[in-house]
Amino acid sequence: MPQEPSTRSSPGSLLIPEPRAGRARQAACALLAVCILLLLLTDEPLPSIAHRACTQLAALQLGALLKGCCSLAEEIFHLHSRHRGSLWQVLCACFPPRWQLALLLVGCSAYLDLQEDNGHSPRLALTCLCQLLVLALGLQKLSAVEVSELTESSKKNIAHGLAWSYYVGYLKIVLPRLKESMEEISRTNPILRAHRDTWKLHILVPLNCDIWDDVEKADSNIQYVADLPETTLTRAGIKRRVYKHSLYMIRDKDNKPRPCVLEFASPLQTLCAMSQDECAALSREQRLEQTRLFYRTLRDILGSSRECAGTYRLVAYEEPAEAESHFLSGLILWHLQQQQREEYLVQEEQPVGSLELSLQVSSSDLPQPLRSDRP
Repeated sequence: MPQEPSTRSSPGSLLIPEPRAGRARQAACALLAVCILLLLLTDEPLPSIAHRACTQLAALQLGALLKGCCSLAEEIFHLHSRHRGSLWQVLCACFPPRWQLALLLVGCSAYLDLQEDNGHSPRLALTCLCQLLVLALGLQKLSAVEVSELTESSKKNIAHGLAWSYYVGYLKIVLPRLKESMEEISRTNPILRAHRDTWKLHILVPLNCDIWDDVEKADSNIQYVADLPETTLTRAGIKRRVYKHSLYMIRDKDNKPRPCVLEFASPLQTLCAMSQDECAALSREQRLEQTRLFYRTLRDILGSSRECAGTYRLVAYEEPAEAESHFLSGLILWHLQQQQREEYLVQEEQPVGSLELSLQVSSSDLPQPLRSDRP
């Protein structure tokens, strides 16, 4: 998904990895072309090269078939609990797709024909022996990169579940009502009207999952002011469930206050707890990877949500190695100033006398020409 210039210049933008672009497969195709070229440059006849290729291909596919047999020996004991009693479902789960099986049959037939001509019948048994030895020693396990790419592409990471739960169970409920709440509280806080361009929920995403329950203790330049009007809903069997946000004043180096609605992304507490619990078996490196993926997934979910457009600001950051007493307030002030610049650029780009475009920069909840809801 393309990012806005403000996102690329954000202090935390370089910390978030983008989705993998399939360069590994492109590299495999390039190396395949090089190998074919090298084989064509040799003096060996093409039939002989084809037979050798079929032999190697049959060995690889035979390994996949043997691996499926070993998996079947385990899965047959979970026929009812995992596969609803369907033997066909077990076979489909254990063995490679049908096109690979067809390729295996073709390769094996070429392999057996070649062996019969040369009189080396034990070679097939030796191939099976080597493949089973590899399986027994566990040498075919996926690398960390392959596991990461597989879970990301299938969207089965912990981070995907946390991001969707956070959005559906919380953000999708509160964000569409945020500006209405800000309008109500601004009647008793006139300073808010001067900063209408930052009427957004600033969601803090510390990559180390270090979340403060009391933000004022994290930075003395952040001061609590009041709670926004509550949103009360009956949800999931809970009568009159309450949702609310807190308004803070962020003071700069000149002691000038800037209003800001902010909170930490609460699902990060789950990741932090999982990395500290032996039952979850989540290392610190895995936690960092999941935190980054959580931010990217949440950014993409909110970016495609029309009802949440223009109501939030994601603030991802990594705390400096040396402790800074006002790092967090400085980071938030940077984002507040960035939003003012973006709003100013939007207004500057509007042609005078254009009714349609002037409506697009109104204070309504309609989508804006220049998106400023991402960090």
